[in-house]
Amino acid sequence: MDWLERSAKLRQWSRGGTRAPHKPLLFLYALGRFQENADGELRYGAVEEDLARLLAEYGPPNRTSPAYPFHHLVSDGVWEVRTEHGPGSPGSGVRELRETGAAGRLAPDLRAALRREPPLLGRIARVLLDLHFPPSLHGDLCEAVGLELEEAETGRRPDARRQRSRRMRDLVLTAYEYRCAFCGYDGRIDTVPVGLEAAHVRWWAFGGPDDVDNGLCLCSLHHKLFDKGVLGVGDGHRILVSQRFIGHSAAAREHVTALAGRPLVGPQPGTRPVAAAHRAWHTSQVFHGTPRPAPAR
Repeated sequence: MDWLERSAKLRQWSRGGTRAPHKPLLFLYALGRFQENADGELRYGAVEEDLARLLAEYGPPNRTSPAYPFHHLVSDGVWEVRTEHGPGSPGSGVRELRETGAAGRLAPDLRAALRREPPLLGRIARVLLDLHFPPSLHGDLCEAVGLELEEAETGRRPDARRQRSRRMRDLVLTAYEYRCAFCGYDGRIDTVPVGLEAAHVRWWAFGGPDDVDNGLCLCSLHHKLFDKGVLGVGDGHRILVSQRFIGHSAAAREHVTALAGRPLVGPQPGTRPVAAAHRAWHTSQVFHGTPRPAPAR
């Protein structure tokens, strides 16, 4: 059976360019959970909130219940649903799925194929990402579903002793009250934050823990500049701006150079700020050159 072809041909309602990524989102979520626990099931009542959040953030503007893909993905041969009464989905109604204890997981033949050929998981994920989402969202979406793409594509964990925390993003964004720690940006679509990300100060690949005191809530622009070494966090939790950064436009001045010396926005009282050891690592290993002096205010 060609699982890549089957993954590429999920049956979706489509008309006039309308997006319907409900099944791909559930499929990606299931792959992430399989990677975490190959024997686990996804009880609808336990994952409903996660799936609703994925649909709100990565789905089309019109609202759809996560019950819809949970039931209908079965027809594509990659997913199965069981209830407390036995095999088979009770339907696409939220109440029925909750009350029957419905639980889903990848189809048995697919689970067996993924165990035989671990890199297949990464190839399926790439197919789903490439067909349904722009490249700019791939990293964020993998993080949201708990999918380690490097491990998925190679079949090996870079470090078998460590796994990223699935809760890191939510904890950090909550700690900073859904505001960029550098500029205060707090944009949303309805109730869903957009353009806000959880940044590791000491990078995860270099021993940085998935702890709030190693995280910053940053907008997409400032996250990129922070990871590129243009921005940093100095003593007193004040923003560092590299002297090597050059930008003559009003936008560059307003969004970058004017930040020099400003205090971070957040975290909220009672939450640990960025630990000194993590700040020091970022300053020595990532930040470029000498910080600019704070401009006269």
